[in-house]
Amino acid sequence: MDGITGLRDRYLAAIAAAADEQALEDTRVAALGKKGEVSLLMRGLGKMTPEERQTAGPALNALKDDLNQAIAMARAALADAALNARLATEWTDVTLPARATPQGTIHPVSQVMDEISAIFADLGFSVAEGPQIENDWHNFDALNIPGHHPARAEMDTFYMSRREGSNQPPHVLRTHTSPVQIRHMQEHGAPCRIIAPGRVYRADYDQTHTPMFHQIEGLAIDRDITMANLKWVLEEFFSAFFGTGVKTRFRASHFPFTEPSAEVDIQCEWVDGQVRVGEGSDWLEVLGSGMVHPKVLTAAGVDPAEWQGFAFGMGIDRMAMLKYGIPDLRAFFDSDLRWLRHYGFAALDVPTIQGGINR
Repeated sequence: MDGITGLRDRYLAAIAAAADEQALEDTRVAALGKKGEVSLLMRGLGKMTPEERQTAGPALNALKDDLNQAIAMARAALADAALNARLATEWTDVTLPARATPQGTIHPVSQVMDEISAIFADLGFSVAEGPQIENDWHNFDALNIPGHHPARAEMDTFYMSRREGSNQPPHVLRTHTSPVQIRHMQEHGAPCRIIAPGRVYRADYDQTHTPMFHQIEGLAIDRDITMANLKWVLEEFFSAFFGTGVKTRFRASHFPFTEPSAEVDIQCEWVDGQVRVGEGSDWLEVLGSGMVHPKVLTAAGVDPAEWQGFAFGMGIDRMAMLKYGIPDLRAFFDSDLRWLRHYGFAALDVPTIQGGINR
């Protein structure tokens, strides 16, 4: 029994002194392995007399249990120490401010669309919308565009597939937002004062044209509206949009849906390859306009003998290029993050008449 007590003390001391898992495992093997001291003593029980086994057996089992318990506790203590050491090197200070999250920007087209809408809202116009896939009647016939007009050619317009067995003309991707005017007059009648912003589609692609672009059209219908009202509205718009007084020049033109029709130029000056609006002696064409054709009013269910009005249309993308000095229209749709960060606008920078339109 004295030998068992000494054996217990020696191995308990070795377990307590183990500095790592390997040292602890070596101690376990030396005591309890197949050839360990305790294991050899337990094998020797068979050579003892019954009286000796009655005393030595329980003592050896108690020794084995004590050593196993001590090893388990030592192993848990080593694991805790290793975890604490790892946490000391990998900890995160949760009181620090969070990492900055990259913020997106508002696309120039969206910004300019909001600017234009804010200006016309102040002039009493509301926003109207319509489908981007239009039927042939709303896109062409109701707007007095004849069948031989170049705009109806497949080289200029995206036509949808004709339904099998249908005699109706195929639908088109709308070539302008003018169908919105027809739909609005059909639903609400006259008088009305609306703008119709949105995507339009034409088969064209170069530095100043893309197959999909953005357009905004305006329509005002009442009993006594004239070209003078149109000129005032456009000059008020351009002055607010560019942040300076802008003169306009009307040149006679022809559009199937207006009569008389006019191309509208704005006063500008070219300096070092850049255009400055509102100064100088040059002129820049920016939109088409005119008095709504009586056939268009009739198609929309409005009596042209009682009502008349003006309409105009301009490209939002080109207005953005003109205002913010963007040289190539195709870059609007390249999804270049560097371009978007350079020309983009802050998400909370919402243009309003009170807060300011120009940035």
